[in-house]
Amino acid sequence: MHDPGSETTAKASGETPGRLVIVDGANVVGSVPDGWWRDRHGAAERLRDALAERAAAGSVLSPGPGGRTAEPGAPGEAEEVVLVVEGAARRVEAVPGVRVEATDGSGDDLIVALVAGEAAGTARPCTVVTADRALRDRVRALGADTTGPRTVRPGRSRHVDRPRDPEAHGGPDRADGTGNPHASGPTGP
Repeated sequence: MHDPGSETTAKASGETPGRLVIVDGANVVGSVPDGWWRDRHGAAERLRDALAERAAAGSVLSPGPGGRTAEPGAPGEAEEVVLVVEGAARRVEAVPGVRVEATDGSGDDLIVALVAGEAAGTARPCTVVTADRALRDRVRALGADTTGPRTVRPGRSRHVDRPRDPEAHGGPDRADGTGNPHASGPTGP
C-alpha cells in the first residue's frame, strides 16, 4: 500500500532524507494497554497522526530511555518515516510526513525487507522502532539501529523521558514507596 505521494516533505523536494525511521505499528500500538484492541485501525491511525505531527516538528525520535540505541540526526536533518501496519490496521492510509506500508503477512518480515532494501540501496542510517527482541536482532544484523516504543508513543512528553533524581522528589522512603511526586497516597496530590 505504498503511496509515492506520501513521502516526507524533504523527499518530495528532492532532498535525500537523512535517516529512515521504520515504526513497527503493531508493536508500538500494543506497548500501552489503552484499549487499542477495541479499535486496532483507529489506534494505528492515532499513531500515524502523532508520527506526522512529530515529523513536522522536526523528528519522530525523542530523547530519553526506552531501549534506544540510535541518535536522531543533526538538527534540521530530514527523516523519512515509514509506519508498517498489518491485520485490522492494514487499511490505514499514508499522510504527509508518514509513508504507510501494509502487509497481509508478517509485519516483522516486511520491516526486515525494508531494512535490507535500504542497506542495499543507500548508506543513510536506518532506525527501527520496536520492543520485539527477535526483530531487533534481525534488523541489527543488517546494520539498522533500534529504539523502543517510548520514543514515538503519542502523548509522551520529553520531560517524562528524563531520569528523575529520587531524592529531589521525596526519595524512595515516601509513604507510597515510589518516590513519584505524582503518585497519590498519604503524601501525594
